Amino acid sequence: MASDSEEREIISQDSLTEDSSAAQTIDPYHNQEYLQRKLYFLLENLKKMHTNLPEQYQMRISFELLAGLANTLLNDTIFEIAKGLMEIQHVTEAHLMQVREKVENDHQLEVKQWEAKIQDPEELQHIIALMKIKHGKNMKETDMKLVLHLDQKVKDQQSTLEKAGVPGFYVTDNVKEIKIQMYLLDFILRLSRLKFEPNK
Repeated sequence: MASDSEEREIISQDSLTEDSSAAQTIDPYHNQEYLQRKLYFLLENLKKMHTNLPEQYQMRISFELLAGLANTLLNDTIFEIAKGLMEIQHVTEAHLMQVREKVENDHQLEVKQWEAKIQDPEELQHIIALMKIKHGKNMKETDMKLVLHLDQKVKDQQSTLEKAGVPGFYVTDNVKEIKIQMYLLDFILRLSRLKFEPNK
């Protein structure tokens, strides 16, 4: 039978073992093997996605960029940031579509009001022709405003991801660079939906 001091030592050793295993369960990020496996998982999936891109973009997205991206994605916060940005974009796009539809509806309503007022077909035809020119100009201006609004959203996304330290992201108007960033963002969102099982 163990003495009191021996029992105390056994209990304290047990609690140390429990504490260290609990720490590993609670915070796997301090476990080097876990991080290594997760990095390998992320990089392998990124390479698969990369091979499915058009060749011109495969050439522009280097292995170093993929490796940097995989390393950044060890931090799950990046997934949350990317998902948040996409939600904002979807809400913005839906709102801009509503704005455009309202302008179209207002144009149709204006035409109907003139049709109700004017009895002379020739005069009505003339007014409708003028309305078409006015509405066309108005719609062009509306579309330009909507495009500028979307462009600003893209810049906000670029800036947010750059500040978060995600490789490949910086504020640019270059169409090819934006396309590459879109592919990288798509990679991040697809990876966020994959389940990492560290014990496999």
